[in-house]
Amino acid sequence: MVKKKNNIKDTTLEEARKWGNAEYLDDGLVLTDRIADAPIPKEPTRMNFILMALCKHGKAQYSIDTREQTVKPGDLLFISERHIVDNYMASPDFECLCIMVSTEFYHGFIQNVKNVSSLLLFSMNNPVVSLTPREIQVYSNYYQTIREKMSDREHHYRTDLVKALLLAMFYDMSNVIWRVEQQESKSQTRADVIFANFIRLLEQHFRQERRVSWYAEQLCITPKYLSEIVKQVSKRTPNEWIDNYVILEIRVLLKNSTKSIKEIAEELQFPNQSFLGKYFKEHIGVSPSLYRKG
Repeated sequence: MVKKKNNIKDTTLEEARKWGNAEYLDDGLVLTDRIADAPIPKEPTRMNFILMALCKHGKAQYSIDTREQTVKPGDLLFISERHIVDNYMASPDFECLCIMVSTEFYHGFIQNVKNVSSLLLFSMNNPVVSLTPREIQVYSNYYQTIREKMSDREHHYRTDLVKALLLAMFYDMSNVIWRVEQQESKSQTRADVIFANFIRLLEQHFRQERRVSWYAEQLCITPKYLSEIVKQVSKRTPNEWIDNYVILEIRVLLKNSTKSIKEIAEELQFPNQSFLGKYFKEHIGVSPSLYRKG
């Protein structure tokens, strides 16, 4: 008898807030040091947030998109949004310092599109990384400081302070990325290479080019094949990636520059300011001017 394939369950930050000893910001950040309290999924589970965690005790095994992973003390694990976790098993004493962020919140403190893609590409090829004693201490210090500031609900600049600390932590963790990439020369599949090249092209040209066919042409493959590969590797379509980069850049310019909305539209080569406003509202839910006002 053929076993019926399990349906894929979605898990959200709202659910993660209920895990033991969780501290959270309403707009997309959850920290917990008691992942053992999380319900063990009995079916494949799609992550609808980004998870980064340092294993402190015990051991766990799981698969990400069918690739088996093992985590032990001193390991840092990454799981990007939309990837599917299955076959999860953990020892009774398994504990991690977990930081979970929504993509929206992540884009709210990362200020450069290149930084977004560097973590993304690294986590896909290195979902589990062994940290040095120094790196373990750095991560643990950030975790405790961020958690402390999150718990101070009387602090008027609580959210801004937490975002600043997360950005600083990101740069320290980027040093881990640099170290690992210097030491390793992992063999990548053709699909991984195509996706990485697509993202690098996108970094350079998204301000001028938003056609999937253009990126496929640069990679000497068909648009259909590019779409299949990008969807297979990242669980998103090329158009979704293009939109993500454009929206992130608009948000960064609105929050961190004095350029007018008309100037931003010209810089990103929209036909006019009205077109940019409609595009932005479709993705974010508010107009550029309202977003800029906070």
